[in-house]
This record gives sequence, structure tokens and C-alpha cells, in this order.
Amino acid sequence: MSSKEQAPAPAGTALVTGATAGIGLSFARQLAGRGHDLVLVARDPARLDTVAAELRDAYGVAVEVLRADLADRTELGRVEARLRDASRPVELLVNNAGFGLKGRFLDNDVDAEQSMIDVMVTAVMRLSHAALGEMVERRRGGVINVSSVAAYLPRGTYAATKAWVNSVSAWAANEYRPHGVRVMALCPGFTKTEFHERMDVRRGTGVMWLDPDVLVRRALTDYDRGRALSIPGVHYRAIATLTRLVPARALQGYQSIGRR
Repeated sequence: MSSKEQAPAPAGTALVTGATAGIGLSFARQLAGRGHDLVLVARDPARLDTVAAELRDAYGVAVEVLRADLADRTELGRVEARLRDASRPVELLVNNAGFGLKGRFLDNDVDAEQSMIDVMVTAVMRLSHAALGEMVERRRGGVINVSSVAAYLPRGTYAATKAWVNSVSAWAANEYRPHGVRVMALCPGFTKTEFHERMDVRRGTGVMWLDPDVLVRRALTDYDRGRALSIPGVHYRAIATLTRLVPARALQGYQSIGRR
């Protein structure tokens, strides 16, 4: 390298929640491939350690693990503190952790419904607040919030949490763009992950089912382009468009679409 050439700037650290499986794991691998050091957040310490070792060996990046149940306010607070640590700045936050419930609203235990809101609304809000404060101060950084096409459908608490994610992400994208910070909502549809298996729901096949690696690759391309919304899959973009034209009552029969 000549004296006039400069080494490329480091990619910075990315923090990914729900990082040991599915979309979160794909984000972790692809971000490591881009040169990001990582902070991996999940509940299972054994899986965290396994994934961390894999990423260190495969990509030569630094990987920190942070075991936390995001439904627990104390454990969530540890992740918030990590995001606020100005001595170890996080350049990209991926709010990916989430889960679904198999039953309809009144068939589910209310505490399970509350946990879903805690993970997919409260945790997203608090982690975003912690990250954005530091990012705005530095005038750089970004947040990717993993939402769902379900946000466009009347589908109980799950869809409502994702509608909130879409709404707050769209607002934040406009609010913080002048400060050099990007915010994007990612809205996948059916995806080939453990998500459905954890609900004891059989995973399907066919064109409606997205590959998580392809999905994340598209999402990162959209993020690089500065887009505030990413909906991978032309069929899911069509669904999102059609839901704006079809009355909510007519959409009630399609309650499972968009569960990632």
C-alpha cells in the first residue's frame, strides 16, 4: 500500500438480537462477512458461544456475546447499557428478536401475549432509544428493525406489534436522517427458519417461503441504498400494496400471512 493510499475504514460493531437462529443468524454471518465486529444477543448461552466461535473462525472478527431475555426488564437493561457505552460504539443495531403464538388472542395466556409485546415493542423501543442517542451524538449509525408483512394484516397482537414497528421506523427514518443516522423496517413474509417450529406449526414449501440468507442480502442492499422500508419478495410487496386497497374485514381470513 502506497503512502497516499488509506486503509478502508472499519465497518464498526453491529449488535444483533435473536442472533443464534434464522434471520438473526443470517444477519450475524453477513455482517461479519462485511467486516463488522459483533455483539450477539440471545437467551441460550450454549448456542451463543457456538455461533460466536463459528463467526470468529470463519470471518476473523471480534464477537462479544450477551445473554439476555428481552422480556425481562433487568436483562434488557444490560443490552441498553451496552448500546449506550460510548467507549465501545455500536454502528448498527438489528432489532430481530421475536416470536409468535399459535392460538388466537383469547386462546392464549395473557402473560404470553404480554411477553410478546415486551419483546417486540418494549425491547425494540428501549434498545432503539439507547442506540439512537449515541448515534445522533456521533452523527452516524443505523437501526434495522425486523418487522413482518403481517403488519399490513388484521392479525391480533402479533400483527399489531409489527404495525407499531413499521410506524415508529418510518418516523425515525425521517427524524434522524438529517443527523446522519439511518433507520429501516424489514418486512419479511414466510421464511425458512425455526420461527414456525417453535410455535408447533408445520413449515411449508413453495415460492411463498423465503430463504433467510437471500432475504437478509436484499435487506442489507436496501439499507445501503438508504431505504426506510424493505419488503423482500415481489409477491410480498404485492400483498403489502393490496392490503391498502382491500377492506380489513375481507382480510380476516388471511391471518397467518407474514409470520416470519
